[in-house]
Amino acid sequence: MASTNAPAAALTPARIGIAVMLLAMALFSLNDAIGKWLVATYSVGQVLLVRSAVALLILVPFVWKTGSASILNAERPWLQFARVVFSTVEVFCFYCAVVYLPLADVMTFWLAAPVYVAALSPFLLGEKVGPVRWMAICLGFVGVLIALRPSGEVEPVAIMVAIVGTLAFALMVLTGRTLRGTPDKTLVFFQLLGGLIAGLAAAPFGWVTPSGADLALLGTLGVVAMLAHICVNRAVKLADAAVVAPFQYTLLPWAVVLGWLFFDDVPRPLMLAGAVIIVISGLIIYVRDTRARRAATAAAPPAGFGENT
Repeated sequence: MASTNAPAAALTPARIGIAVMLLAMALFSLNDAIGKWLVATYSVGQVLLVRSAVALLILVPFVWKTGSASILNAERPWLQFARVVFSTVEVFCFYCAVVYLPLADVMTFWLAAPVYVAALSPFLLGEKVGPVRWMAICLGFVGVLIALRPSGEVEPVAIMVAIVGTLAFALMVLTGRTLRGTPDKTLVFFQLLGGLIAGLAAAPFGWVTPSGADLALLGTLGVVAMLAHICVNRAVKLADAAVVAPFQYTLLPWAVVLGWLFFDDVPRPLMLAGAVIIVISGLIIYVRDTRARRAATAAAPPAGFGENT
């Protein structure tokens, strides 16, 4: 009897959540590789336009089914607008950066976002950051500086675009923290809408009429991105975010492998060293944040304590 129940017991929500998060990171990596392939032929605005349009076509029926009130009456409209601006700048900078930089290099810069979030949270959100986390933040910045050393004739402008994109991503995460009451589908809808508007504005400049195969690939980019977002949302519902979040760092080996297979990109030793330092820094920050949340939860009074009934 015990052996019969063993497989079912092994499939705990936490383990399923980890598996779904790993799938999400694989999909994001595939999305990034397809995007890098496409921006070699098509403008960033054109790629962003088709990607966002296809993803919205998939998402809108789900939003409509659950009701449009969450969109029409979204909390803090100006903060929602700011998050859309940050998310649009982030994705635009990412596609611009991969035109000139190896995929693994760009992914390394984006994996430093938790370091920026931790560094900015005391000033923008009033969160308390202890000495251990400050040391981890400093360690993460050292990793970024090591990874920033370009190889060959890489233009410094491309590096700056990547850094701006990473900062925009961190600000998007920070604004998202203050919009916890907004449903995930609403946040993703606004995010895709911002990308669509930016794509409409930029696509006419340097427009290249895609072939049937490339049009299908552009559409696939939107489908893969949507599936990746769905998997991330499902993962954090199946397991605690602190359990699944560290698995985002599997993006890096995916980027190294896909970059080598499809673009003949050989990772630089300094980039890999910087990436390892950034990952260690991010994991320390996650561990400290998790312990702080657990301590705050343990110290909080039981639900309903002291309330009038």
